[in-house]
Amino acid sequence: MKTPPLARVRGYVRVRVRGEKIETFINAAASKQLRVWDVKVTAPRVMEFHVLVSDYFRLRPLLKQTGCRVHVEERFGVPFAMKQVRRRKFFVLGALLFLFGLYMLSSLVWTIDVKGNVRIPTEAVLSAARQQGIYPFQWTFRLRDPDIMSKGMTTQLKGASWIGIHREGTKVSIEVVESITPDAKQLVNPRHLVAKTDAVVTHIIADQGRPVVKKNMRVKKGNVLISGSLGTPDAPLTVAAKGDVRGLVWHEYHIVSPLVSKQKVFTGEQKEITYFVAGDRRLKVSGYGDIPFAQYETLQDESRIKWRELSFPIGWLKEIVMEVHYVSEERSAEEAYKAGLTQARADVIAKNGPKARIQTEKILHQKADNGKVNLKVLFEVEQSIAEELPLVRQFESRSESNSE
Repeated sequence: MKTPPLARVRGYVRVRVRGEKIETFINAAASKQLRVWDVKVTAPRVMEFHVLVSDYFRLRPLLKQTGCRVHVEERFGVPFAMKQVRRRKFFVLGALLFLFGLYMLSSLVWTIDVKGNVRIPTEAVLSAARQQGIYPFQWTFRLRDPDIMSKGMTTQLKGASWIGIHREGTKVSIEVVESITPDAKQLVNPRHLVAKTDAVVTHIIADQGRPVVKKNMRVKKGNVLISGSLGTPDAPLTVAAKGDVRGLVWHEYHIVSPLVSKQKVFTGEQKEITYFVAGDRRLKVSGYGDIPFAQYETLQDESRIKWRELSFPIGWLKEIVMEVHYVSEERSAEEAYKAGLTQARADVIAKNGPKARIQTEKILHQKADNGKVNLKVLFEVEQSIAEELPLVRQFESRSESNSE
């Protein structure tokens, strides 16, 4: 016989029947139309089969007639599961409370992500969002329609042309599109452009103001290059001088380059130390003992426990201690000379700006002594030589001199 419909819902058992008249028992069960299936003989005068719970109790008269005995091996279906549930009320109640708590936690706003803002501070966006009811640990079902909250935030935030609000699970994303406004012009006071060092002028372009010097003129520190005074004594007119003035400047360098250079080399030997981190405190978990290296460097890799967008103050810290050896490398006087000269060139560019160009270089002195090379070099550099001088100070100094 096939498995009856809804057998799991109605409940059934697997039973074992023993007796001398077991064939008579099976025939009697069939004549009574008892629903049994998966009938099989497991041993002489022993038989197993499945039967519905409702038909199981109808087996008793047949067992008495044939003198057979029955034993329940397994129970299946909803009635037996419900019986187990009734025995474990507190377990079921705890599971239901856990599911309810999980549902409630998933109904909270845990993180708020603000993106797209450049000029508008993130704190201002979060403050406007709070006024619209968007803040951490807010119930998601209490949030209003995103379009309504978006319009309210756009009205509150000056400089925002559009704000989009999107919720995904426990995360709320706020996308800000800022309005494009022209940059305000910076107000500058009247000024001269003067030489910041002695030089020979090689290039001068006055965007605003009156050029005072010409190309190939020698100037001293403090000389006016582009004047901000355009008027006459009777009708004075001052502007903020603006332009580009470059000139040749001489820089003298004294360089000491050793004949023996030291280089750091990693040997490949290392030791790993692991810590459990809680806040600012840490507990060593592995890598006990002293560090077996005389010279070493340490790299740290810290990982915190995260859940979605939340980061908890606990995690793991791994330290990798790598052995280091310092190798001394001897070099010739020529190599030391080239290395020192290269270092001096880089220093010239670093101090005088990326637009500085070395035109010529002249070795004034070169000597190898006591394991090092001493160099004295004169660089001729084309660089910017202009700096600002406010006209206010000039006027104040003139008034003070006149009063005296």
